[in-house]
Amino acid sequence: MNVIFLTQYYPPEFGAAQRRLSGLARRFVERGHRMTVLTAMPSYPLGKVYAGYGGITKKEERDGISITRTFIYPTQKADYLHRLSNYFSFVFSSSVLGTMLLPRADYLLVESPPLFLGLAGIWLSRVKRARLIFNVSDLWPESAVSLGLLRTDSLAFRMSRRLEEFCYRKAWLVSGQARSILADINRRFPDVPTHLLSNGVDTALYNADRGTGEVRRRLGGNGGCVALYAGLHGLAQGLDQILEAAKQVADEGACRFVMVGDGPQKKELEEKAAALGLNNTEFLNPLPPSDMPALVASADIILVPLRSYIPGAVPSKLYEAMATGRPVLLVADGEAADIVRKHEAGVVVKPGDTRGLADAVRRLRDSPQLRQAMGVNGRKAAEECFDSRAIADRFIERLEGALTS
Repeated sequence: MNVIFLTQYYPPEFGAAQRRLSGLARRFVERGHRMTVLTAMPSYPLGKVYAGYGGITKKEERDGISITRTFIYPTQKADYLHRLSNYFSFVFSSSVLGTMLLPRADYLLVESPPLFLGLAGIWLSRVKRARLIFNVSDLWPESAVSLGLLRTDSLAFRMSRRLEEFCYRKAWLVSGQARSILADINRRFPDVPTHLLSNGVDTALYNADRGTGEVRRRLGGNGGCVALYAGLHGLAQGLDQILEAAKQVADEGACRFVMVGDGPQKKELEEKAAALGLNNTEFLNPLPPSDMPALVASADIILVPLRSYIPGAVPSKLYEAMATGRPVLLVADGEAADIVRKHEAGVVVKPGDTRGLADAVRRLRDSPQLRQAMGVNGRKAAEECFDSRAIADRFIERLEGALTS
């Protein structure tokens, strides 16, 4: 097959979408298919184009994947004007330059969010005569409402809903990363074909043996418990909840909170930690993906927080923690909470319950046996249910079968 991925986010950027899509692209290549990625100049989450990139377009090859990059307006600001400029600059550049530079294809998969990129995906799928796959990682505009960014009575919400429906109706297949995402789509659009393309984890790469004493010392975990958050420091994560819980247990010692990554909220979080006088919390710079398995395996508790209930949100770091045999402290409702409870892989706290979060930290901190048992449960579930290779193979086999049937 000849397959195109259209996505605003791709390595060398860090993030869940980048890891998931690049891993899926590599699996297509391993199975003998031709893979092309059309993406933006890397700028996320720093808000500036990475060194070595820039200009109107750039071509490169990684892991046997042909990558075409086009212009984007980079920004880390979260206001509407800057975000829309960021999104639509890539919608425009990918549509125009993709028309000229992309090969003909059997399938074109477009990643949403941003929802607006569906417009470029619809256009390019027609030009390249490809079947359009609309991949939904987060339900928009519903997620924007949950985060307080949109009101359901606003014009922007109504227009986003119409665009969402337009993209679903034009797609040959709508894939989603969570069962709750597909349930929502199937309820509203029962005639739209769907496929569960869930997040997962490379269980060979993420395992308990990856932990090292050197990384453990870097986390400051000698003689104590380390609670780790590694990922985007953004609005949706609600990391201020972690700081509030860290304050409540600060006088008790024996637990260190380490926040690794970057994002639009990082400076504000660092200022809040300083204002709270936290001496049990440290912020570290982002690390390359190759360092993440050792980082996760060297911690004692993996923090997976969300600011509020977001429909269909199942953070990929949940699966990474489970595969590494580390207990999850999840601050979330919905499908992510169901996964942790079903597999007894950690402790679940409702968003906003900082007292409950502090109590959960104490419970895990004070019981190595409980952490061990939850870690074993998580590893078993990751192997049986969330192995990314098996998830990718089921998806690829569906596309292969559709071409030969």
